[in-house]
Amino acid sequence: MAAEQDPEARAAARPLLTDLYQATMALGYWRAGRARDAAEFELFFRRCPFGGAFALAAGLRDCVRFLRAFRLRDADVQFLASVLPPDTDPAFFEHLRALDCSEVTVRALPEGSLAFPGVPLLQVSGPLLVVQLLETPLLCLVSYASLVATNAARLRLIAGPEKRLLEMGLRRAQGPDGGLTASTYSYLGGFDSSSNVLAGQLRGVPVAGTLAHSFVTSFSGSEVPPDPMLAPAAGEGPGVDLAAKAQVWLEQVCAHLGLGVQEPHPGERAAFVAYALAFPRAFQGLLDTYSVWRSGLPNFLAVALALGELGYRAVGVRLDSGDLLQQAQEIRKVFRAAAAQFQVPWLESVLIVVSNNIDEEALARLAQEGSEVNVIGIGTSVVTCPQQPSLGGVYKLVAVGGQPRMKLTEDPEKQTLPGSKAAFRLLGSDGSPLMDMLQLAEEPVPQAGQELRVWPPGAQEPCTVRPAQVEPLLRLCLQQGQLCEPLPSLAESRALAQLSLSRLSPEHRRLRSPAQYQVGGRPTLSFCPVRPRPHPAHRSCPLLPAGGAVREAAGPGEQSVCGAVPLRLGAGLTGNNTNHSLFP
Repeated sequence: MAAEQDPEARAAARPLLTDLYQATMALGYWRAGRARDAAEFELFFRRCPFGGAFALAAGLRDCVRFLRAFRLRDADVQFLASVLPPDTDPAFFEHLRALDCSEVTVRALPEGSLAFPGVPLLQVSGPLLVVQLLETPLLCLVSYASLVATNAARLRLIAGPEKRLLEMGLRRAQGPDGGLTASTYSYLGGFDSSSNVLAGQLRGVPVAGTLAHSFVTSFSGSEVPPDPMLAPAAGEGPGVDLAAKAQVWLEQVCAHLGLGVQEPHPGERAAFVAYALAFPRAFQGLLDTYSVWRSGLPNFLAVALALGELGYRAVGVRLDSGDLLQQAQEIRKVFRAAAAQFQVPWLESVLIVVSNNIDEEALARLAQEGSEVNVIGIGTSVVTCPQQPSLGGVYKLVAVGGQPRMKLTEDPEKQTLPGSKAAFRLLGSDGSPLMDMLQLAEEPVPQAGQELRVWPPGAQEPCTVRPAQVEPLLRLCLQQGQLCEPLPSLAESRALAQLSLSRLSPEHRRLRSPAQYQVGGRPTLSFCPVRPRPHPAHRSCPLLPAGGAVREAAGPGEQSVCGAVPLRLGAGLTGNNTNHSLFP
C-alpha cells in the first residue's frame, strides 16, 4: 500500500512526526555499526484508563497505513541534517534516504480487542535503527485511539444498548487530527454515528446531525420562500403551501396546548418551514432557541402536522439546555396527547434528541428507566477524555540480536519484562475471559483443558488454571513489510469490541471499583540480559509493568541468564507491595 495509492497513509502520520531523540539515537546506532541489528519492541500500557479494568485496542489500521508508506523524503532528510551536528557523516543521511519498513514485522491485538496492562498491543521487530524511529509515531497513533475507544465504550455501557449515541465533539477536539481520530474511534467504541463529515468520507463512520440555533435565529418570520409549495409524499396531487398549512395547524395546536396563537415565535416557525421544505422526509426541530413550551414545541407540532397531512413524518426534536430528562418526559406526554387528539399515531414515537455537555454522570441519569430520550449527543466528554487525557502507552525494547533486554530504573512500575513473548487469553466454558497469560515466544502453545501453572500479579505462589478455551492474542499483521491479511473494516472492529465487552464478566466491566482483571505469566518467563549491580538501598524490586506476568523463582538445578542468579519476576501493579528478589 504505497502512499500515493492510499491518500490517508501520509495523513495518518509523517516520518518526522517524532521526537528529536529518535533521530539522535538513529545516528548513534549507525555510528556504532548497529543500525541493522535485529531488535524487538513492545507497545503496551501500565494501567487501565479511567480507573476501570479494561481498555480497547485501537489505532492498528492507522499504524499499518503509516508503516507501509514510511519513507523519508529529501525535505525530511535535509531538515534532519539542519538539526544534527554539522559534521555528521553525509553517508548517514544517505542511509536515511534508503529507509523503509520492508524488513519490519508487526504482531498486534486486533482492533476492537480487549486490552489489559502489560499485554502488548503491538510487537514490532526489524532493524534496530528503523524500529527505534517508529516509537513516537506508533505511540501517537495507538495511545489516543485506544483511549477514546475505551472512553466511548464506557459511555456505551452507561447508556445501554437501546439509546443511540451521537459523537459531536469535532469543535471541542484538540485539533483536526484529534477530531478525526476521536470521531473514528468513538464509533469503534460503540457510538452509533458522528457529526464529523470527514470521518464519514475517509473512515466510513455513519454521519448524522440536526440544526443549530443560528439557523433558527437567522429567520425573522417575514421571509418568503422562493418556492413554498411541497408535493405530497406519494407524488400525486397538487403541491401545498407548507407555511400556510403550518399556520392553520398552529391555531389547532395552540388551542390544544392552551396557548395564544401569537406566543410561538414566527421566525422560529419560518425556520422550521424552511428546513421542512429542504428535508420533508427528515424534518427535525430544535426546540429551545426561544422557549420550549411557548414556542419551540407548538411551532414544531404545527409544521410536523402539516407535513403529516401530506404523507411525511417528522423524525425528531432536539433539546440543548435545561433539565433534559424532565423536559423529554414532558414532551413525550405532549406527543402522546397530540397523537390522540389529532389521530396521528406516529407522533407518539418521534425521536427526542438531547445534548449539552453530557458526561458520565449526566448520561447515567438520561439512560435510567423511564427516560424518554432516544438519542444522546456527546461532544467534549468523549473527544477530550477529561477523566484521563492520556493512556500512558510505552514502547520498550525487549530483545536485540535474539537476546533479551530489560529496563530496571529506580521506579519499579517502569521496569520491563524482557524477551520475545507470546500472549494468550484463557477462557471459561462460557467464553468469558479468565485471565491473560504471557510466556516466552518459543514455548509450546497452551492447549484447552491443559492444566497451567500461572503466576498472577503479586502472588507468592502460582495458581493452577485449566481453561476451556485458549485464544492467541497477537496476530501477525505485517511480515517483512507486507500485509499478511486484509484488515477488518471499522464496522467489523466495532462489532468485535461490542462482542468482547459482552463476554467480559460484570465484575470487570463495571465502571466504578471494578475487580482487576489478572495478567499472569508462565513459570519459565525468567530472562534478564545482564546482572546489574544494585544500590545497597534497593535490594529487591518487582520487575513487570502493571498487570504484567509473574513467574516462580528458579528451582534447584535451574539457572536464569542473569549470571546464574535465581530470578523471580513480580508484578508492578499499583497497590502490589510484594517484592520478588532479583539479587542474592
